[in-house]
Amino acid sequence: MGEKTDHGKKPYVINIEKETLGNPNFRTTLWTGEHLQLTVMSIPAGGDIGLEVHEENDQFLRIEQGKGKCVMGPSKDQLDFVRDVEDDDIILVPAGYWHNVTNVGDDDLKLYALYGPADHEPGTVHPTQEDAENDPNED
Repeated sequence: MGEKTDHGKKPYVINIEKETLGNPNFRTTLWTGEHLQLTVMSIPAGGDIGLEVHEENDQFLRIEQGKGKCVMGPSKDQLDFVRDVEDDDIILVPAGYWHNVTNVGDDDLKLYALYGPADHEPGTVHPTQEDAENDPNED
């Protein structure tokens, strides 16, 4: 697996499946450009991404391993879009939509996410969800 550093604002090629499957961290930011950001995530069995909304960011998520449940909606009290997701599925989250993905399988849920524009500080690494929640740079 490649070096865990943000390679943004310069050309970059990566085997995204290998990097995603090999990522041990809750979140690792691999590339941050002017208008796009790439992160890989590993969600333990029973864990989740955390209910969140990105007012300015559209988001693309691709499941590389595992089974999950995706919820989305216009408010955190109205999550009326519910779908089961698994290997090779993508999730498209419009800006302004509350969303969460919960690992409902027995193994780690491995996925990657593209944000447009970037959502995290360049080089962000969160070994655990608790680290992400306690990061003062996160919303």
